[in-house]
Amino acid sequence: MYDPFELGSIVEEAVSKREKGEVWRKYYRFRGGLWYGGIATADAVGCNLKCTFCWGWKERDSYKSIGELLSPRVVAERLVDIAARKGYDKVRISGGEPTLAFEHLLKVLEHISSLMRLTFILETNGLLLGKHESYAEQLSNFPFLHVRVSIKGCTGEDFERITGAPEKYFYLQIKALENLFLAGVSAHPAVMVSFSSEEDCIRLKEKLYSIDESIGDSFEEEIVIMYPHVKEILAMRKLYPRISLKP
Repeated sequence: MYDPFELGSIVEEAVSKREKGEVWRKYYRFRGGLWYGGIATADAVGCNLKCTFCWGWKERDSYKSIGELLSPRVVAERLVDIAARKGYDKVRISGGEPTLAFEHLLKVLEHISSLMRLTFILETNGLLLGKHESYAEQLSNFPFLHVRVSIKGCTGEDFERITGAPEKYFYLQIKALENLFLAGVSAHPAVMVSFSSEEDCIRLKEKLYSIDESIGDSFEEEIVIMYPHVKEILAMRKLYPRISLKP
């Protein structure tokens, strides 16, 4: 067991640094891809969860030794350059948890808004957005932003089995959606359903409907992809998905 916020503080200290009056953050890759119909991606270093099915687990756990510290402007310019060259209308930060070094994220958003008309998709586990209501309020300043809250399982028990963190933190992911909705930020839940029963998934969807119908209607089912390393880790943890996808 570990505390995601204690882990997040340790990781954040290693992957970010204040330079010239602003926060720089480590990234290990910039790329284009076909997700969302075409999107430019910056892969950040470091996360505050240790999900068993994480495709980027090597980079996640090597946060002290990999990556390059970059300014918010450089990150924005690289994303916009990829989008312009490939004809994309969307950009994102992926790989790690983008809300670590939150000040850096806000500056990236500011720079992107001044460079090109794009949609920014923020993929997050939502823990920090659930803990800090002010984060959602600050994100509401960017109308081109959409937040994809990646919920780890359909119950607290599933969350604990998947992440190795106490189940109480599961409910902060729901709180993140509440905070975003109240702040007027476009968002939807992407729920890892592979390790949960259908009944528990239905109950979670009903819970999300109680926040707002639009959140329940936008319920995205996320299914584990059985990359070789993911399959090996799941076997070691004796976790067997109800449904899965081949790479």
